Amino acid sequence: MPHIALPMDHPGIRGLLTVKPASGLALSELAEQLLRGDSPLSVGERELIAAYVSALNRTRYCAGAHGATAAHRLDGDFALVEAVQTDLATAPVTDLQRALLELAGKVAESGLSVTPEDIAAVRAAGADDETIHDTVLIASAFCMYNRYVDGLAAITPDDPAVYRMIGANLAANGYLPRPE
Repeated sequence: MPHIALPMDHPGIRGLLTVKPASGLALSELAEQLLRGDSPLSVGERELIAAYVSALNRTRYCAGAHGATAAHRLDGDFALVEAVQTDLATAPVTDLQRALLELAGKVAESGLSVTPEDIAAVRAAGADDETIHDTVLIASAFCMYNRYVDGLAAITPDDPAVYRMIGANLAANGYLPRPE
């Protein structure tokens, strides 16, 4: 049950964004920039970071929505997303992707958990400054989004098919509100 009055037809963060339209728009624009703007990381890789951090934070709505979006942007590879969210150590990702996801996990724990050795590891795997920056910023932002969704107990569907639909929509249309 949500902690505040929310529209029942808008699950997760979507309902929260309608409560305060000005801040909702700013948060949507931030997500659009982080996940769709210029970056050396593909949209699928950035969505995977968001999904992984959300899974670590146990934010079911964001883990499901961004996991499905990542899968849609990674050629429909739902098994890959599930593997990353279940056990990163054995997930079939590149060394660079694993290092970046591990870095994102450190950020989710605490920004102060990131060590010079962590940065050296992602550099050794092939990351440049912009890739490191984008990874840390996405992980940081998703900690905020996760706490927003869970802190107000946003509506969280149980049906995995709902997340596949949300993911398909986000993969195709992004995060900015569309005129009605």
